[in-house]
Amino acid sequence: MRRTFVACLFIASACSFSQLKAQATLFEGARLITGDGSAPIENSAFLVENTQFARVGRRGQIQLPAGGVRVDLTGKTVMPAKVDLHGHFGYQHDWDGTMAKEYFTRENLVDHLERLAYYGVSATIGVGDLVDRSDLHGGRTGWGNVPLRVRDEINPGAALFRTVGPGIASPDSGAQGHPSRADVPYPVTTVAEARAAVQDNAKMKPEFIKIWVDDRGGTRKKLTPELYLAIIDEAHKLNLPVGAHNVTLADAKLLMKAGVEGWLHLPVRGGEAPDEELLAIIRDRIARKDRPNMWFHPNVGTAFTTREDWNDPLLRETVPPQQIQQLWGEQLARITPESVSRGRENLKQLGATNVLKLRDAGMKIILGSDTGQSRFFIGWMGQLEFESWVYLGLTPMQAIVAATRDSAEAAHINTGMIASSKLADFIVLDANPLENIANSRRINKVYLRGAEVDRAAMRAKWQKRWPTSSQR
Repeated sequence: MRRTFVACLFIASACSFSQLKAQATLFEGARLITGDGSAPIENSAFLVENTQFARVGRRGQIQLPAGGVRVDLTGKTVMPAKVDLHGHFGYQHDWDGTMAKEYFTRENLVDHLERLAYYGVSATIGVGDLVDRSDLHGGRTGWGNVPLRVRDEINPGAALFRTVGPGIASPDSGAQGHPSRADVPYPVTTVAEARAAVQDNAKMKPEFIKIWVDDRGGTRKKLTPELYLAIIDEAHKLNLPVGAHNVTLADAKLLMKAGVEGWLHLPVRGGEAPDEELLAIIRDRIARKDRPNMWFHPNVGTAFTTREDWNDPLLRETVPPQQIQQLWGEQLARITPESVSRGRENLKQLGATNVLKLRDAGMKIILGSDTGQSRFFIGWMGQLEFESWVYLGLTPMQAIVAATRDSAEAAHINTGMIASSKLADFIVLDANPLENIANSRRINKVYLRGAEVDRAAMRAKWQKRWPTSSQR
């Protein structure tokens, strides 16, 4: 059931040349981080032809084709664009923080994909998207097909979009936060409804079937094992992967034994941690090649950040100051050097007792920002999630590989590495992220599918909509 990327590449190659600066461009002189974990290439050269990387090497090794353009990146660092596998896009107006189903239009969804591109994200997967589905009682919601339309488009200057559709949960136990999203997932209470929901969701050709297994601190009824095992069984019959939002260790073991491939957040949270039995299940699945490509994203929050982080130009260029103050002011006022130190020490402990154990057992860490709901600013939260991994215990290089190559592979999108035949999606940085992961914010340029993203025009468009007092 999985859609291949061949059609997308054909469309990208056939799209208007107005989005291409030249059919062949040779970029030279940068420190190049290719995304495969190998040592950076100093004084590099890489050739982009139309939408793809053609050759990668050192300066002087690659000839510029006739009629091509040469770009000097001396003093810069280049890394692949990132891929985000968990976003809640379309519901939010980023200029004022409000949310509504009525906002879920093609125009707003593309705006969110442009915001991701501004931050150096080349592709994303929408979760809990507003799309017409069965109500499981003979009717339909009539929510339209915006996510499916945008999935089939390639918008210059915007991240590629994929969707899982609305997802499946017990009534009102899916995506929380603003009520605009509360009733979006299929609400299942019986095995028959669970299987019918999968069958209807499958018609949308989703990237995976998303399930929520969470009682929200005892305030909701979560999917029971009977229901989620039926969902997983039906999905696998249709050759669809399953991605789970889960909390408890007991559920994690059952979900893992049933063959869940993806985990949105940590597989085990809420004060529990992976034990040897769960880790043995992971290792056994890999040894038996039973859906062995398992992934998760930590999604660990913002406790490691300083007040200076929240004054970073990258954030302030994309979000009005009043909105930052309104949604984060109280938390930022409580930040002290001591609280930041505690937050970073807590991340180190979480890494040792949870994240790195799962990774060492064979699961891949991937990028999932869970962004797009009021205070979780699109682009910025994914940036902070990426940086947090270094405090969990990853090296900067390991974090880059996870957010680029490994995330692209989990999303089945031909990006995430600077290598021949990959989509030419890359970030030009003014500083080296291998020395300090926060240098990945120092974005000079972003290129998607071989074309430079017009970040200045985006800033102007967004800031024009800000309240008058926010204008610069």
